[in-house]
Amino acid sequence: MVMNQGEFDFMFLDNINDYAVIDKDNMFQHVDDQPEHYEAAWELGRALPLPDDLSDVRQVVIAGMGGSAIGGDLLASYVATTCPVPIVVLRGYDLPAYAQGNDTLVIVSSFSGNTEETLAVYEQATERDCRVIAITTGGKLANFAKHHGHTLWQFEPDIGQPRAAIGWSLGLLLALAHRLRWTDKSIEDDFIDAIDNLKKYRERYRIEVDAEDNPAKRQAGQCMGRIPVFVGGGVFEVVARRWKTQFNENSKFWAMYDPMPEMNHNTVVGIENPKELMSKIAVVFITSREYDHPRVALRHSLTFKLMLQNGFNVDKFRPRGRSLLAQMLHAIFYGDYVSFYAAIGTEKDPTVIEPIIELKKSLSAT
Repeated sequence: MVMNQGEFDFMFLDNINDYAVIDKDNMFQHVDDQPEHYEAAWELGRALPLPDDLSDVRQVVIAGMGGSAIGGDLLASYVATTCPVPIVVLRGYDLPAYAQGNDTLVIVSSFSGNTEETLAVYEQATERDCRVIAITTGGKLANFAKHHGHTLWQFEPDIGQPRAAIGWSLGLLLALAHRLRWTDKSIEDDFIDAIDNLKKYRERYRIEVDAEDNPAKRQAGQCMGRIPVFVGGGVFEVVARRWKTQFNENSKFWAMYDPMPEMNHNTVVGIENPKELMSKIAVVFITSREYDHPRVALRHSLTFKLMLQNGFNVDKFRPRGRSLLAQMLHAIFYGDYVSFYAAIGTEKDPTVIEPIIELKKSLSAT
């Protein structure tokens, strides 16, 4: 049933009986349950222990990889304009040299608890006497945190893949930021409103809603046979990154993301070649009337027109919600649905990630 671009039948995404055959591990349910994941993580994060007085912390490092790191990116971006301490997200093996002693809080996040890069950072944070909070479902990280007496935030969701646990990885960090007053915003009020917003829009994106009335299905259809490129500025730069990685893992698509306004200083010069392939690229601009910087909004509009004139397939997505947090969570939610439907449209099981598994096997053998 897989078709070439130009002949993709959007109605294929309305064949409800086909979903269970393709989505063998029920990734759809994890996407659809995202609001409830946030709620459970928020409540848990408000109850779990914190290290002793953190008022003297001068910098925060959030260490993680993949789905365990994106929550840190989203939190750091969300509180960037109000947080009194810098928050850096680290993807890799080495803790920065400045991360030393009690004035550094290292949040070590690993869904499995066995991510080798994250465990390496944990070891360095311990050696340097940093404050540590370990966030995990278990594994070596949980055991190490217990052994060293570090604060352990352990959760046990019924989710098999870290990327499906975005509600937990971000929800726990939002609760932490709320408790430590990392922003002068009312995170709690915005959080409650944001979850209500997700539940409202969920009704539009579900499998039972035909493509004619389901924007997530139609957006997925527009990506068939093309390389998706997602563009966002500010908080929505991180959302664009999330969309990119979800298309990689869920949809098995080669996908990219580009930050605005940075792309106006380099990427736009590359619209000339190879000319014959430009129609094979689908660019989606994630834009917010309320929360984009005015100049970023103008750049989105001008760049959209430029790419359209040069043969790109271009589209816009505008998240909805009364607060920045509501729009951020809505954009993540929508992108997860789109990547899921893109997987169904190409008959790919959205849960399976064989190349990652094979790479881990090769790494463990050396």
